[in-house]
Amino acid sequence: MAWADSASFSLSITSTRYLDELLSRLFDVVATFPELLLALLVIAVTGPGTGNVILAIGIAQIPNYARVVRAQTFVVRRSGYVEQAVTFGLARPVLVARHVLPNVLGPLPVLATIGMGTAIIATSGLSFLGMGPQPPSPEWGSMLSEARNYLRVAWWTVLFPGLSVTLTVISLTLVGRRLQRRFEGRDR
Repeated sequence: MAWADSASFSLSITSTRYLDELLSRLFDVVATFPELLLALLVIAVTGPGTGNVILAIGIAQIPNYARVVRAQTFVVRRSGYVEQAVTFGLARPVLVARHVLPNVLGPLPVLATIGMGTAIIATSGLSFLGMGPQPPSPEWGSMLSEARNYLRVAWWTVLFPGLSVTLTVISLTLVGRRLQRRFEGRDR
């Protein structure tokens, strides 16, 4: 009976390694494309609109999150408390739910906060090109696109949306860096 359990466990680990390798290569292929180009490709297939822009930018950022989760999983899997839990015979689903998952997902809020700035710039860029939310939806990129024709006579119509994008991205980046320092234990 113990042999059957160990055989199924080793088969489970082997299939997990193949799945890990397959997903890693898939995310490597997706990551080779610049995020904005991949988002343009998704929008070209799905059409412009708010929901499609969210989908496109989300798909373009998946490899970043997948790499962080994968690397963090390897770190947590080799930690002492996980090895001790395995030694005590904790079931694999309980081990993953109780020890691995909470520690793997820790860096994601930091990455998401910093990634929000990238998403805002990408959304504004897509809207500037006419691929984002369509007017009359208020969007900074479409405001910049419409105001560029009046730059010589009404420069402030470009200044304020551009300044809003810049200040929002800087603010989110600063919050993300602060969260990163706190997560790493370097917060004073």
